[in-house]
Amino acid sequence: MAERLENFVDGGWQPSRAAETLPVLNPASRQVLAEVPLSPPAEVAAAAGAAARAFAEWRRTPVGERIEPLFKLKALLEANRDSLARTVTEECGKTYAESQGEIQRAIENVEVACGAPSLMQGCNSEDIAPGIDEHLIRQPLGVVAAITPFNFPAMIPFWFLPYALATGNCFILKPSERVPLTSQKLFRLLAAAGFPPGVVQLVNGGQETANALIDHPTVRAISFVGSTATARHIYSRAAAQGKRAQCQGGAKNPVVVMPDADLEMTTRILADSGFGCAGQRCLAAAVAITVGEAKPALTEQLVEAARARKVGCGLDPGVEMGPVISAQSQARIETLIACGEREGASLLVDGRGRKVKNYEEGFFVFPTVLEGVPPGGEIARTEIFGPVLSLMHAASLEQAIEMVNARSYGNMACIFTGDGGSARRFRYEVNAGNVGVNIGVAAPLATFPFSGWGESFFGDLHAQARHGIEFYTQTKVVIERWPREWSRKF
Repeated sequence: MAERLENFVDGGWQPSRAAETLPVLNPASRQVLAEVPLSPPAEVAAAAGAAARAFAEWRRTPVGERIEPLFKLKALLEANRDSLARTVTEECGKTYAESQGEIQRAIENVEVACGAPSLMQGCNSEDIAPGIDEHLIRQPLGVVAAITPFNFPAMIPFWFLPYALATGNCFILKPSERVPLTSQKLFRLLAAAGFPPGVVQLVNGGQETANALIDHPTVRAISFVGSTATARHIYSRAAAQGKRAQCQGGAKNPVVVMPDADLEMTTRILADSGFGCAGQRCLAAAVAITVGEAKPALTEQLVEAARARKVGCGLDPGVEMGPVISAQSQARIETLIACGEREGASLLVDGRGRKVKNYEEGFFVFPTVLEGVPPGGEIARTEIFGPVLSLMHAASLEQAIEMVNARSYGNMACIFTGDGGSARRFRYEVNAGNVGVNIGVAAPLATFPFSGWGESFFGDLHAQARHGIEFYTQTKVVIERWPREWSRKF
């Protein structure tokens, strides 16, 4: 019988009283890995109450002491990197190498958050008027929460958690019910790092659990990554209650390829971007826009790269791409491929209906390439979130930029070129929060915020770096005057 997972509340593991559970499946084999409870609102309230009680002491802990458990956590993450990566692959489906990279990005965010003693510094002005000084200081919000997706179960929680803790907040995580096992391991490491009871909490569940977190009066801020529809819902629901929210939505990331681009390098990077993680990442290349003479050669090379990519279980040697997360995702992706055909696109490589030896029950969609996708069609507008690359063509860079800016999303846009003038014009004019020049996945380091524009992000302050520090703190301005009799003594 599969293990029933527990919540982590008030410093200890607690079984949920949830009436419903969901199976956690290995997407490569459909093996049931565990049962995850759909925790009811009462258990959310218990976690929020424990966090509120812990906050009074945690906020008074000097910031230099608050980051000490983060240093320990960094060492624990490094020591358990292989075990964590294996768990990510088993429940998420990505390759072991991709999981290793994800763990590294989580560690980098812990490193940056350890700089909170300087990142939290305020400012002051002396003698704004005779004998009057003014100071700005940063203080924590209180209890904060994050609702995270299935595609990066180790990295994305660490866009938020270390910054919230370092700034003096108490943190509640609700991971995706599809991939809860990684969080179980992460919270064992958090407990071993020495955070006081109530400072970090884990509550498993689905939509009801998430809404209970958003609505609980003690929770002051919500962080979210997922689809645009859900991001808009969470942002609206939180904002209506006067709460802070940073909600990362979907994407439809375009890549412009100029005639002077290094086509061998471009093909390799573009294939990795579009098909890596089975296309299940918000920075995956989804649309390649060839400009002028770039079209024939790039199209031919991309077709070869798609056909040559080795697909299978992410733990097997040599595998370059794993399955998608679920049968529902597999069916949705295949339906959208058919939609592209109906709209007039040519199917150069069809990834539907393929099987992997020894993993015939897995949720596999092989790399797919659609050519001549109409810019105004559904397939051009819809985030597929799978290993599907759509090809379009533009006569000039100007037209390509117009095509990029015509979409509603604004997560990432990239250009491949050997010309600095084209690159500068592109990065200056495109409407995207993350821009790549001869880069296929423009993922910011932890020292920069993970930006996003348009319907790819709802909020003001993004995840990571200084934005994370600012999101989890509120500013207090103090204006002070001391009696002249007192000041004359010194």
